[in-house]
Amino acid sequence: MNRTFNIIGTCYPEEHYMVDMERRLKEIEKLVDDRKYFTINRARQYGKTTLLNLMVQHLSSKYLVFSVSFEGLGDSAFEKEASFCGMICKLLYDAIRYDEVPSIEDSVKNIIYEAVWDNRIEDLFALSAMISEICGGAGRPVVLMIDEVDQASGHKVFLDFLGMLRSKYLKRTTRPVFQSVILAGVYDIKNLRQRIRKDEEHQYNSPWNIAADFCVDMSFTEADIAGMLQDYAADRNVEMEIHSIAAEIYGYTSGYPYLVSKICKLIDENRGNQTAMDSWSKEGVTEAVKVLLKEPGTLFDDMRKKITDYPELRKIIYAILFRGEAYPYNLDNFAIDIGAMFGFIADQDGQAVIANRIFETRLYNLFLSEEMMKSITYQTGELEKNQFIKNGMLDMEFILSETNY
Repeated sequence: MNRTFNIIGTCYPEEHYMVDMERRLKEIEKLVDDRKYFTINRARQYGKTTLLNLMVQHLSSKYLVFSVSFEGLGDSAFEKEASFCGMICKLLYDAIRYDEVPSIEDSVKNIIYEAVWDNRIEDLFALSAMISEICGGAGRPVVLMIDEVDQASGHKVFLDFLGMLRSKYLKRTTRPVFQSVILAGVYDIKNLRQRIRKDEEHQYNSPWNIAADFCVDMSFTEADIAGMLQDYAADRNVEMEIHSIAAEIYGYTSGYPYLVSKICKLIDENRGNQTAMDSWSKEGVTEAVKVLLKEPGTLFDDMRKKITDYPELRKIIYAILFRGEAYPYNLDNFAIDIGAMFGFIADQDGQAVIANRIFETRLYNLFLSEEMMKSITYQTGELEKNQFIKNGMLDMEFILSETNY
């Protein structure tokens, strides 16, 4: 079976072309070895689930690893303490039932089986006791990973659950507790606190203040992209200028994983009458980018939604794009912090900039189309004074011919 470039869901090395994740896995392993609790909060389609999946295999030789997800759970799972605790037990049970916990001890299985069958875990105190049973009965340290924690946003019981884990962590020298807890989602846990408050004041208090900073760079470097292209070229017997093409892709994406894979997928699957050599070129990358900029997609839909939901973020992005205003990259600024969390804003020499050229173009065109609909700026002809604007839209061909990217 030929491997492909994957842009949907988890990537698997035997099925998909992937960058080498070994360095990142070792960095995370060091955090686990040091008994750190932390959150992997990155933008949409940034490879979080794939990374967790790889971590299970990477850590299982010395840790008992439970990897569960809140994806697809309804609000009823978070409405009451009893339903939430029962849901946690069932998630652990499912992980065992489908053999997703390598080399699990029978004693641990029995603890979880009994909890589910007897339906006896009805509050966080009982759940805490069960966790201690699991961690004390396992023959090695236990790691808990929870993906898609954003599903719990807006529900106080999840913050209470984090508070319980925090209490156990602080007593870890005297009571059995998880070696490490890893949460994954778009939102930082401090923003979960903000989202459950009814007032408009931004609050950052969180029971997750025990968490270590997660500083692992999950974006792809030029070398990462080149390594993936080298695998592809060897598999498909294709000759290409690997490093120059990798640099070209990086120039458009700044290493955003989904955008990198999407461009590669477009080149691979939409060659038309071109030879592989013609497709895998700087010109081929440019053509793929043009297609990407026109296509709908969940990532761009989410971008549009987020700048609507957060007016402060919208104002800053607009000012950067259209007025050339400079803002320091200061995460104490709520709008900058939110923009960085969603992957729209990046740090460039201490200044807040749009994270990559593709986002920049999509956002530019979004604002322009809105201006056109309002018939304000468009009717005055102001847009036509901009050398990059043609027929009310950003002229990618002109930009590509005139810039030195």
